[in-house]
Amino acid sequence: MIRRLDLRGKSLRSRELLDVVPRAAVDVEHAVEKVRPICEDVRANGERALVELTERFDGVRISSARVDPEVLERALAALDPAVRAGLEESIARARRVHAVQLPPDHTTQVVPGGTVTQRWVPVSRVGLYVPGGLAVYPSSVVMNVVPAQEAGVTSLAVTSPPQRDNPQGFENLPHPTILAVCALLGVDEVYAVGGAQAVAMFAYGVRDAEGERVCEPVDLVTGPGNIWVVAAKRLLKGVIGIDSEAGPTEIAVLADDSADPVHVAVDLISQAEHDPLAASVLVTDSEDLADRVEAELERRVPATKHVERIRTALSGQQSGIVLVDDLEAGLEVVDAYAAEHLEIQTRDAAAVAVRVRNAGAIFVGPWAPVSLGDYCAGSNHVLPTGGCARHSSGLGVQSFLRGVQVIRYEESALRDVAAHVLALSAAEDLPAHGEAITARLPDDGR
Repeated sequence: MIRRLDLRGKSLRSRELLDVVPRAAVDVEHAVEKVRPICEDVRANGERALVELTERFDGVRISSARVDPEVLERALAALDPAVRAGLEESIARARRVHAVQLPPDHTTQVVPGGTVTQRWVPVSRVGLYVPGGLAVYPSSVVMNVVPAQEAGVTSLAVTSPPQRDNPQGFENLPHPTILAVCALLGVDEVYAVGGAQAVAMFAYGVRDAEGERVCEPVDLVTGPGNIWVVAAKRLLKGVIGIDSEAGPTEIAVLADDSADPVHVAVDLISQAEHDPLAASVLVTDSEDLADRVEAELERRVPATKHVERIRTALSGQQSGIVLVDDLEAGLEVVDAYAAEHLEIQTRDAAAVAVRVRNAGAIFVGPWAPVSLGDYCAGSNHVLPTGGCARHSSGLGVQSFLRGVQVIRYEESALRDVAAHVLALSAAEDLPAHGEAITARLPDDGR
């Protein structure tokens, strides 16, 4: 069901490890060329293109891209009370964590009469993508909207693919639970559009057949999606800002012989449940643990609801059990892999976790499974995948902020540094730069 990769006795550097760790074969560049005409169609033809593309790709005929705000309130009124309570708790915990991420402005007095202030300014308008398809993700609405609101973003729009099998009254719309949580969060601008065409809608804005604006362009698009969403984000980066190229989910578990094989197995299964392309990786120095985890997988997978999806994910080239010589080698492997979600199930797990450099989020010890972070840990579950945790962060308040430097110098402070500026502008052969200084400072006889 899950392959093994034996790295014991091998001394591999980080770049070599990148070539051998389990990884899905995802060709985003090829997908970019596939989505290019889709994005151009939306740019040229507006809402008409969205309607046609949605019918083509989702099998749903929408009458309008935007969801009537009244439908959001109706979905909230129909929401199961237990689900509403869970969402409210998720929102409360996420707000508690994200509220303290807002950095303060800071002014540095460089010299008397000369200051530089670092201001943090939220982007003006954000488009938030919520996946649909194999599963329903109201939790992703929470993870996108809460940090944007805490950052001070004033214009928020959510889009999610329309579903063919919705309950009566919500036909050809995003799943009603997604609509309900939008209402719960106070977001009333929601669109029934998915895939690359949704990213293009946010990037270019769209008008209807009469030329009326249906969706205004945004400054930033955030949220995970399939390869077509990732490709569109890559293609349109520059027209819009993006958070990251978040693709199919990943879990890596770094474990020693103290780990409970049941915990490890159920956590690997939990992430495989998302998608046939989901990655589940165990890194361990214990062959006995590997054997016991594999036995648990064989026993548990056939009893799961989404057995075919899970079996496909676990048996794919993106998943595997990696055997290493010791914990040091295991840390090298997980740092090279740079998992979206990394669990540490070892002795003294907290001390081991501190040594990890590359991961989207780290779950420490036996009582912090990834599924807790998916919903109610307070952390954010929109995280970098595909090794991007080596250079990118998960979604947070900082994702929606821009740093703006404000420089204030008085005449005396400019005079004091003028000679240095003139010397440097001359060294770079940019005399007009020097003139911008000397024109302000007539010869004072010094």
